[in-house]
Amino acid sequence: MDASQVTEGLDQANPGDAVAMTELARRAYAHYIPVINAVPVPMTADYAAHIRLDDVWVLRSGTSLAASLVLIRHPDHLLIESIAVDPEEQGKGRGRQLLDWARRRAVHFRLSEIRLYTNVLMTENRAWYQRAGFTETHEEQRGDKRIVHMRLKL
Repeated sequence: MDASQVTEGLDQANPGDAVAMTELARRAYAHYIPVINAVPVPMTADYAAHIRLDDVWVLRSGTSLAASLVLIRHPDHLLIESIAVDPEEQGKGRGRQLLDWARRRAVHFRLSEIRLYTNVLMTENRAWYQRAGFTETHEEQRGDKRIVHMRLKL
């Protein structure tokens, strides 16, 4: 499957995208710092390593990144490690495009489940994923953060 079959502007990330992905994650997640009283994990991720090791996609808008998606393939599921949408691009369906692409990637990899986790205090994210069909499976304390695990059966 190639990205051009899904949507214009969706590309597999390349090493040159790592810095822009870090900046995008900072913009997309900064408003959560006071909510969770911590720095969200996507803001400190090593995007160069993700691009080398994982299935990473970006939505371009002109010369900048509108959104990014980091997928990690496991034997029995596809993990959405992060979805980041530029605040100026939110509300335009960018996150939904990436979520739809994650579904297609899971099918491509012959996986029947997509999983993700998010901070329990990120109620907007939790509600968005639930509207997309994800169900919460359990909560876990991870360092100073309480996270909720979610899954979508395909």
